[in-house]
Amino acid sequence: MGGGSPREQAPATAAPMHSTVNWALLGLIIERPSYAYELAARFERTYDGAIALSSVSHVYTALAALRERGLIRELAGQRETVRSRRRYQATEEGVNEHAQWLVGQVDEERRRQRVLMVQLGALAKDPAQAAAALDAYENACLQELASAPAHDADRGPGTTRLVARLTGEERRLVIAARIQWVQYARTQLQAQPSGGQHAG
Repeated sequence: MGGGSPREQAPATAAPMHSTVNWALLGLIIERPSYAYELAARFERTYDGAIALSSVSHVYTALAALRERGLIRELAGQRETVRSRRRYQATEEGVNEHAQWLVGQVDEERRRQRVLMVQLGALAKDPAQAAAALDAYENACLQELASAPAHDADRGPGTTRLVARLTGEERRLVIAARIQWVQYARTQLQAQPSGGQHAG
């Protein structure tokens, strides 16, 4: 793609951006202006396998998409800099859209949890199978809790100690709530009449 073109401003009718990698890279650029290779290295350290990045070329593709949408721009004074070393920074629009996307992820997480509850309810007719599913879910939660960064972790997901602390505490609180929910679900399943309720 060429240099300063009108395409740096996203058209008003641009389709929503669904790529998690693109949003993740935008977050890294908001945190600190970076060039492609640096972004790839930071991506691997920060997301630690939680999101897959196929190669550095994947970063270039994402940068092009973010730039076309007007979410990032090249830092000024880089005309003579080779493409691989050009640094990008977030635009005001990029920061705003990233914040809106984060809020949307809360709704998406709630939707996934709702689907999980409905699917577990489908197992209520077979209490043994439902109990086994709850046991497996609880074990997965406990394993995730064991891998959460310590309160005073110097390293962990993210490029700063703050991110590591926030990540670790969020995991602990969320998992504690899920384990409490598992205990509640067990009591509710045990209270179900034999054969389970079948409404509708």
